[in-house]
This record gives sequence, structure tokens and C-alpha cells, in this order.
Amino acid sequence: MSSYERLSVTDRIFLEMETHEAHLNVTGCFLFDAGPLRVTGGGVDFERIGGYLESQLHRIPRYRQRVQHVPIEGDPIWVDDPSFNLTYHLRHTQLPHPGDDRQLKRLCGRIVSQQLDRGKPLWEMWVVDGLEEDQFAVITKVHHCMTDGVGGVELLGNLLSPTPQKTFEPKPVWIPRPVPARQELIRDAVSRRLQSPLTVARNLRKLVGEPRASYEQGLKTFRGLIEANSFTANPSSETPINQPIGSHRRFDWLALDLAAVKDVKNRAGGTVNDVALAIVTGAFSRFLEQRGITLREQRMLDFRASCPVNVRTNDDQDVPGNRVSNLIVELPLAERDPQHRLTRISETMQELKSSDQLLAMGAIERLGEFTHPSLLTYFARENAEKRSSNFVFTNVPGPQTRWYLLDSPMLATYPVVPLLPVHGVGIALMSYCGGLYFGFNSDWEQVPDLHELVLATKMSFEELVEATAGADVGGIDESASSEP
Repeated sequence: MSSYERLSVTDRIFLEMETHEAHLNVTGCFLFDAGPLRVTGGGVDFERIGGYLESQLHRIPRYRQRVQHVPIEGDPIWVDDPSFNLTYHLRHTQLPHPGDDRQLKRLCGRIVSQQLDRGKPLWEMWVVDGLEEDQFAVITKVHHCMTDGVGGVELLGNLLSPTPQKTFEPKPVWIPRPVPARQELIRDAVSRRLQSPLTVARNLRKLVGEPRASYEQGLKTFRGLIEANSFTANPSSETPINQPIGSHRRFDWLALDLAAVKDVKNRAGGTVNDVALAIVTGAFSRFLEQRGITLREQRMLDFRASCPVNVRTNDDQDVPGNRVSNLIVELPLAERDPQHRLTRISETMQELKSSDQLLAMGAIERLGEFTHPSLLTYFARENAEKRSSNFVFTNVPGPQTRWYLLDSPMLATYPVVPLLPVHGVGIALMSYCGGLYFGFNSDWEQVPDLHELVLATKMSFEELVEATAGADVGGIDESASSEP
């Protein structure tokens, strides 16, 4: 029998917001020890990796599905791709030996700069050979309409293992379900539209059944919408990193010792995320001053971070797609004292977590079910273009035990967050096996000096450690900050 699934409102927004300049892909660059997978003559066993990946695809069915649109209505749906071919999505490339960090970062930037083919399942995986220190890399690229950051970690968990393994079960037989006929899709769309008033009526009956709880929830949601809208009505400050973006990307990274970050958190208070945001705030303060912006209290920039927040429940853990809301955080860019900066950010985050901002996204998604989701896409695009924030900052917790691709241990993981319109920089973090890994994505022309921001981040961390401990800084991975 034919089968299809509708995209959720949030997933559809990510699909429709993409432009030629703003590629909405969730990307990661992962480093592995090449020794266990090395073949005679050098390089890694690409065929074995491909066979293993094919044996695991049944665990992530979305990887074999493509987007199709309902006739007349135009709504996007997921259908099985009858012409799915793994060799298109799994790619093998090699750096000139010995490939260093700079070459790998530039390759990752080029891969991030390329849009995915809408006619095929929206993902790619690149195996990169030829790295120095007997390593190889895997670069994954998945469209944001398929997953968010936390979902991306779960998808990765379906491909990797917490224990090394030399063998794997043969691939299960996969038979694609037939793509629904045009008449079927039109009939279902008409039926759904006719039933919409009944759905609204059922929801109204629920509200009437619990009037007090519904009133309080509605009031909180309304306050959240007002709060979220205030950032669009009052744009953040325009800076040199908030110009219209092009289609080409630079990528860089930095690795810190997670234990050292937690030491700061334990001494100064807050959370690991607060510490990381304070580090980045100090880095932008230094970086923008290098660009000629003088930061004074009487002329303080209204500089904001857009922070995606995971809102998955236990029931959502295995559900593909996006389960994410958003917090807009005003950053104390002019605060000179690193410890005071952390304290102010911790206080701000505490206030935001108890605010009603997070309810706004849920209300918008429910509204999209009763209107046309493309209207919400329009408002989301307006929100980004009117500069409600200056950059995206996302922090995804990863496993603290070693993961393996077959029997090759994963050594490092650098996430890449996509750029939104007028966002010249995006910063993503992922913790893994005792490390905190920063991935910096930027517009090629707008931020040619991205590595200066990476160095400023490292210096900001050193200053914060010194301010909170008064001792020598330790635990910084100096080798992970080579300029691309």
C-alpha cells in the first residue's frame, strides 16, 4: 500500500526558509582513528564503511525518503524514494597527504556551502582520507527539516556504537512503499481541510472543559508571544557580522577540556552552557573591538544570541524531525570583568527559563495546523531578516563515553550550525568524551577573519579561568585551534 507522512509545521518552516544563500543543513565533522580500518596500501576501508552504513539504514527510515509536494495544495510530504542509491549519498574523498586541520576545515566549508538536491533524500556523508596523525574524518550533512541538533546526535547514535565491533549483520531487505497517486493526495488534502473545523471544535471543547487551566495556559502563551515579538519589533544592533550573507562558508573549530569548563562552573556558579555563552560573549567583545567597535556602557550594543532549546519529551525521543524552541538572550558585551559577565549571563538565563518565551513556539506550531504553514514561514523569515538576534548559539550534550565506527574510535566531534539571513556567524558546541568542541561557521566574504574569533574564544576562556581561580590555565587543546 502507498504511504506518506506530512512534515510538521516546524520541519516545513526549515524546508521553506532555505534560500540559495542560506543553506539550512545540520552538519558535523567527526575525527576517527584510522588504524583499525586501514587497508593495505593506505587509506581506510571505504567499502566496509559503506556496507556497515547500509546495514544500519533500517534504523533511520527517513534517510530513504524524499520530499514530494501535494498537487494543487503544495504541502510537502515524506515518501519512500524508489530510486534510492546509497552510493549517491555516501562519498569518498582524500586530502593531499598529509592532510592537516586547515585543509580539512576548508573542505568542510566547501561541503557546507553546497545545497542538497531536493529530488533525493536530504543527506550526505563524506569519508575523508589522507589526514595526518593516522586519522580520517566523516562529514555528515542533513537538512534541518529532517532533524535538529539533539535529533542529529540520536541519528549518529544509530550509526555508531559504544563498543568496538569488527563484524555486523547483513543489510535487511528493503522494499520501498509505493508513492501515493495524485488522486489519492488530492482526496486526502480535501478531506483534511473539511475536517479542520471539527478539529478546532474538539480543541474548543477541551478548553471549555478546563476553563481555569486553559485560561492560565493561554495567558502564559500570550505573554510568551508578546515577549518573542518584542525582539522582532526592536531589532538588535547592526554589526559588521550582520550583513546580508552569500552562499559560501568558512569553518573553524576549537576544543576545550570539559573538566576545566566544569571547574569554572563549580567555582563561579551557573551551568556549563552559561560558562560557554560567557566565553563566547567575551570573544565577540574582543572580536568586534578589533573590527573598530568601541564598547562602552553608555554606548552598549544590543547584542543577542538566538539559543535553540530542546523541548523533546520522553515520548518524542524516537520521533524524527525538529522538537526545538528558541530563546533570545541579550549578552553583556560591554562587561569587562569575566566573572561578572558569567554572573550576569547566568542570571539572565535563569530569568528566561522561567519566562514564557518557550511556550510561544508551541503556540505558533499549533496555529500552523489551523492556518497555512507558509504564513508562518513568512513570519519566521521576517523575524530573521529583521535581526531579532545577531547570531545562533547552540549547545548539544553528547555522550561522555567513547563511540566507535565499527572498531575505529571517534576522537573529536565538531558541529556546524547553519547561518540565517544577516547572520555572518553561527556557533555550535557539542560535548563528547571529556571534551567541549566548538564549531564556528561563517559567511566567506563577511567574516574572512573567522580564525580571529576562534583565538578570541580561547583567550576569553583563559581570562575566565584566571578570574575565577587565579591559577594557571590548564586543559586547553592547543592543537585544535590551527587557522583554516
